[in-house]
Amino acid sequence: MTMLLAAAAAFLAIHLLIAGTGARGAIVGRVGEGPYMGLFSLASAAGLAWMIFAFGAARQDPANHVYWTATTASRHPAVGLVLIAFLFIVPGLLTNTPTRVMGDNLVDSPNAVSGMTRVTRHPFLWGVAIWAAAHLIVNGRTSDFILFGSLLALAILGTYSIDAKRMRALGARYAAFKAQTSNIPFAAIIQGRQTLKIGEIWWRLLVGLAVWAVVLMGHRAAFGVSPLG
Repeated sequence: MTMLLAAAAAFLAIHLLIAGTGARGAIVGRVGEGPYMGLFSLASAAGLAWMIFAFGAARQDPANHVYWTATTASRHPAVGLVLIAFLFIVPGLLTNTPTRVMGDNLVDSPNAVSGMTRVTRHPFLWGVAIWAAAHLIVNGRTSDFILFGSLLALAILGTYSIDAKRMRALGARYAAFKAQTSNIPFAAIIQGRQTLKIGEIWWRLLVGLAVWAVVLMGHRAAFGVSPLG
């Protein structure tokens, strides 16, 4: 369990204490943007791999207490939440937005606010947050709290971290983008600052639905358990 805690702490630190603070600028100033992105991507991949490996080991740890297990009543809501998560994650990955990696210059694009960006500035991260929350509903072990809880916290905190980082770098240009959008999903639409235009995202939603179906059907083969019981 100690290894999993260390892996989760390292993964959070890479994203929130380095990429999300002035430390990033200091490192970029020394090595350059390109090398920094390469090192950051490598560190992120290594951190995620370490966390997954440590999670597998922690499942056999005597300290991995079970607080609840999946039931029919919890599985179905979790499957539904994962569907919603994929409808954020996949369109988020397929949408050019100023909040994505290396997307700073997109803030000046006439299409900066379109598609999923009308729903939230951070569709991918909110999808990850919903996905992690869904898995916590049906996985009640200590190791699950650490893995999925860390990803849930990182996804939500990451939205604020990215906004702060873009504000430092882009100033008024990003402030204008923020004024037209919202972090919390659908908030800008509810407040009347945006309108939902399905025509801009319909095919991305279909891809998200297809990916969800593939993952649902292949979950037992890949992870040893079916979400449907």
